[in-house]
Amino acid sequence: MSPLPPPETPALARSLQWRSILATDEGRWLALGLSLAALAFIGLGAAAHWWPAQVGSLAAMSGLNLIVGRAAGMAYGYASGLGQWPVIACNVLVETVQVLVVYSLFVLGCRQWLLPAWLTTPLARLRANAESGHAAVRRFGVVGLFVFVFMPFWMTGPVVGSIIGYLLGLRTRTTLAVVLGGTYVAIAAYALFLDEMDAWTSNYGQYAVFLVLLALAVLALLVQRWRRRG
Repeated sequence: MSPLPPPETPALARSLQWRSILATDEGRWLALGLSLAALAFIGLGAAAHWWPAQVGSLAAMSGLNLIVGRAAGMAYGYASGLGQWPVIACNVLVETVQVLVVYSLFVLGCRQWLLPAWLTTPLARLRANAESGHAAVRRFGVVGLFVFVFMPFWMTGPVVGSIIGYLLGLRTRTTLAVVLGGTYVAIAAYALFLDEMDAWTSNYGQYAVFLVLLALAVLALLVQRWRRRG
């Protein structure tokens, strides 16, 4: 009679789950996103010793991109004295990591992988936002998804766009290629526009464009919350 296998411990169960997750395409994209984020943190930490002001501006711009949006983040970058290429590169990295991590977690959650409880509510909110724009994008397929990601309207953007791609049934590589391609084109367009606006409004104050965009973002957020309550 063969001996019984040892009981599965919680640590072993978590290890097996992560191995099975990393065996999927979404698991590997998630690992890539987390690796890029870790490298960015390490790079900023190392550079802070020599260029503390620039690193602080990059960190603030990244946070504004994640919390308020791309336009406000990039406008702050220009206002704080960062050049065009650092602004573009930083926002490309931030939005790439954001898409890879959130999209992968969303798909894994839809496939009943066990995710932390604190992720349930924000992922459900993202799905609701994606479903509200799903019908309009479906009519035009991949082209519609690209335009949805590129256009600077409230609640459009790469993260919601990637979830719409999943809801459309697109393959992961197709979704990420279209969403990230639209994102990079949008960042380049934003960079050219905001650079011109920053130079044009310099007489009104260093942070004039940033403050206007921040006010518009806050107003849009308030309108969105008001519509939800209604």
